[in-house]
Amino acid sequence: MRLRVVTYNIHKGIGGVDRKYRLERVIETLAHFDADIVCLQEVDDGVRRSRFQQQAEVLAERLALPNVAFQRNVKLKQGAYGNAILSRFKLSDVTHVDLRIPLKKNRRALLAHSLVRGENHRHRVLVASLHLGLAGFERQIQLRRLLQHPMLEHTSSRSAIVLGGDYNDVWGTLGPNVMHPAGFHSACHTTKTFPAVLPIRPLDQIFYRGPIELNHAFAGRSKAARQASDHLPLVADFEFREDD
Repeated sequence: MRLRVVTYNIHKGIGGVDRKYRLERVIETLAHFDADIVCLQEVDDGVRRSRFQQQAEVLAERLALPNVAFQRNVKLKQGAYGNAILSRFKLSDVTHVDLRIPLKKNRRALLAHSLVRGENHRHRVLVASLHLGLAGFERQIQLRRLLQHPMLEHTSSRSAIVLGGDYNDVWGTLGPNVMHPAGFHSACHTTKTFPAVLPIRPLDQIFYRGPIELNHAFAGRSKAARQASDHLPLVADFEFREDD
């Protein structure tokens, strides 16, 4: 049984080059890659620059991903922006994990369980969408705090966990320093996703653990993807080990 996961910093639907608000480019990009679960960052909700749209709801409807979780992390004069999870499958236990560091931008991680169903099997997957800070010390503290949350700490090794997000991990140190010692694997730690027009940094990542295996992972480089945001989407195809 297969599962496609995409993580994507959509930059509020504002193009990385032309700076124009065109949410339809994000929709085209995500529709092209046809994921089962999408982890989104920098999603607007009721903000003037994005026509006061509730972007998570709009994207869910247009992409036929009916199960939605959203968190408002950065409050503005009008509206806010934050992380979202869109899923083809039912979401439950939606949880907001505080990752704030004093004097730094407000950060949280969004957690939810997704019951992934196939013809003959079903699997419970813990999914996270997160957007870590800009400073190296900040990212390490935030990620360790997330891993200590009861939903992750008490999850059996026989249960699948997928953590997608914008890790801002410029030098690729979070994998070997934090995630690998905790038993997580990296979908593609060297795949460059930023800036979208000519990517030179692997800022976005998917870490996973449990009874799933990675088949393939890549950065989406369609024409729409290169224009829709300042990040490229990261796409990972997994397969569940049915004997687990």
